[in-house]
Amino acid sequence: MQYLTEDIWFPEVSEATKDGLLAIGGDLSVERLLRAYKLGIFPWFEVEEPILWWSPDPRFVLFPEKLKVSKSMKQVLRNKNYVVTVNKAFKEVIIACSEIKRDGQANTWITDNMIDAYIKLHELGYAKSVEVWKDDTLVGGLYGVDLNNGVFCGESMFANESNASKVGFITFIQNTHYKLIDCQVYTNHLESLGAEEISRDVFLEYLND
Repeated sequence: MQYLTEDIWFPEVSEATKDGLLAIGGDLSVERLLRAYKLGIFPWFEVEEPILWWSPDPRFVLFPEKLKVSKSMKQVLRNKNYVVTVNKAFKEVIIACSEIKRDGQANTWITDNMIDAYIKLHELGYAKSVEVWKDDTLVGGLYGVDLNNGVFCGESMFANESNASKVGFITFIQNTHYKLIDCQVYTNHLESLGAEEISRDVFLEYLND
């Protein structure tokens, strides 16, 4: 386990623990965050914890060509009850994601410092939001980091209406040209949409391709 200082560096990802924890500390500067994502590392911690940096093996990803859309979701999309936009309300989306109650988490991992850091990434063109609107009300969305190399690193999503986040996620993937969506760690929700586990080494090959 490595403890980070003010210097912007990370240990080799092979040094991560079995559950993927690689390093502790450092900061959430734009420079450090971009370096982390380009190395296949991401921050994930709760309010009372220090900054924790992760690089799990295996990695949970979605290949866009393997996206699964159920019959019921196809009907939801055909009904066109929602309007999907990109980068229209980044701050609102990340705040909404931070307020969602999640099973197994006492507090949000999207802290105020995280929100400020990702807003800076967004202002520099490295973070994107997807918004889902119904009658001009924001009812769902997601955000993540675009590495400008064909990989989109999904961070979090929220829904205030059933299927709203799925509508945003599916529409975003179907209308972009990423080679890989990084989902980081396993969830049933994303597996139902076609996400799968691959080795960290293979994931890093996609990052560096």
